[in-house]
Amino acid sequence: MVQFIAGGKGEGKTKKLISMANASAKSTDGHLVFIDDDSRHIYDLHYDIRFVETASFPLSNYREFIGFVCGILSQDNDIKCIFVDGLTNVIKTVDNEALVKLIAKLEGLSKMHDVDFIISMNCRADDLPEEVKKLLVA
Repeated sequence: MVQFIAGGKGEGKTKKLISMANASAKSTDGHLVFIDDDSRHIYDLHYDIRFVETASFPLSNYREFIGFVCGILSQDNDIKCIFVDGLTNVIKTVDNEALVKLIAKLEGLSKMHDVDFIISMNCRADDLPEEVKKLLVA
């Protein structure tokens, strides 16, 4: 399953994502991963959640991000959910076409590895393509 949280700056996307991750840490028997472009929120997360900072990895497009995610999944077969905070900060170039391709790849990985993806993105929900709008949770 792939889910999206969209909204403008300061609308609480990160807070909601952290809350969802922490709730999952208490109820999930598998491993959780939180991907962010900086380490500001590392101490807001439950200690069982693996935190991955992308600042030192040159992720410039959705293909590189998929490779990055595949590397994480290849190291741990028990991952149940991957949270991504600020997709447009993690991947430098994300237009609507790339976003739709990214979603398709993530949905394939989700089915293949039984892992969920919850992604926050700084954008208006109205600006998202229809394929992404149906995945919105907030």
